[in-house]
Amino acid sequence: MSDVTVTNNPQENRYEATVDGALAGFAEYQLTDELVVMTHTEVDRAFEGRGVGGALARFALDDIRGQGTRKVLPICPFIKAWIVKHPDYADLQYRYQPAE
Repeated sequence: MSDVTVTNNPQENRYEATVDGALAGFAEYQLTDELVVMTHTEVDRAFEGRGVGGALARFALDDIRGQGTRKVLPICPFIKAWIVKHPDYADLQYRYQPAE
């Protein structure tokens, strides 16, 4: 099995995963001043079951954590479920707090 390489492509507002130079999947996002809204994750069928989705999620969340300025709002069901399965990333998730 080939290694999955993930990079941030800010011009396209997405993280991209490649395997042997071929685009294997992506995780789209939108930025606000305070949030990274993870909107959609997609893995090409030819690469399903090879850890592409997990690599995308982990890289994206590590990248966001490393920037230290925004929380994650996971609209994408895959990213949301991945965070639930990996609670060490729960601190990145945006939690609504009503104004007092």
